[in-house]
Amino acid sequence: MGTRIRAQARTRRTTMAAVAAVAAVLGLAPGCTISDADGGAGEAPAGGGRVLAVKIDNVGPARPQTGLDAADVVYAEQVEAGLSRLMAVYADRLPPVIGPVRSARETDLELLRQFDDPALAFSGAQSKLLPLISDAPLRPLSPGKAPGDAYFRSGAKPAPHNLFLRPKALKADVGEGGLESTGFVFGPRPEGGTPEREHTVRFPAARFTFDWSAGQKRYLVSMDGARARTSDGKTLGASTVVVQYVKVRESRFHDRSGNVTPFTETVGSGKARVLRDGRAYEARWERSSPDDGTEFTTADGSGELPFAKGQVWVVYAKE
Repeated sequence: MGTRIRAQARTRRTTMAAVAAVAAVLGLAPGCTISDADGGAGEAPAGGGRVLAVKIDNVGPARPQTGLDAADVVYAEQVEAGLSRLMAVYADRLPPVIGPVRSARETDLELLRQFDDPALAFSGAQSKLLPLISDAPLRPLSPGKAPGDAYFRSGAKPAPHNLFLRPKALKADVGEGGLESTGFVFGPRPEGGTPEREHTVRFPAARFTFDWSAGQKRYLVSMDGARARTSDGKTLGASTVVVQYVKVRESRFHDRSGNVTPFTETVGSGKARVLRDGRAYEARWERSSPDDGTEFTTADGSGELPFAKGQVWVVYAKE
């Protein structure tokens, strides 16, 4: 089934690329000028994509986050100074509010290429990164590109951790099938594995801990030593946790303080550890090109490793 889904996804991407090329020749392509968090010129794109991805702040003043429990997939990546940032992907349903929303990174552009016409909500980006976002195969929806009522500032948190999104104002086209191009396969728990009640992933200045709850049948999430909850008190948890070991290198970008922005390589292959149903499975991951999803197979190469139905957390750990 997983092979069939990936083949369908590649066919859709080929068709969409052809349509985009024809539209460009005819002068029908929508404007793709990117604006920063303060707004700017450019017409807002009509609608979203098969999925809506939102960059989520993940430092102490930004917590608790809002709407994170409704995401289908949560990616955790390393950013400047060894801190972490999240990218929440919504493919099934949109909560009323999501946030706090923060800026995009170069890593996001490569990661999102696996999706079919995704929309990316973000607060802005470094000026040198803006042309790359403009050229990426996604629909950028920063505050200057979105409808006027989509973003708002909350008085409950200090700036810059107080920018929130009303996703339904974007009219993003999410629905069944949005995750087909990821390479994820969902199914019953496979044989083998070893019992694993707790697992911690450490970044230089951040850490994630996942504790198995048999009663809730999911791994409860803690970040930097504190149980993670949403702004309305819901405990965050994942049915499947993927610790994906990747190369994390320096990019040519940096923040205002001079800290170099890390680039996480999500194309290639390597080891992974998959947690589900209270058990850990050694795995291999492979993503042949940016347009492909990531295949997860058993460490011995005997077959695909299915995920449990529910929210998936993918944490990119340095190999």
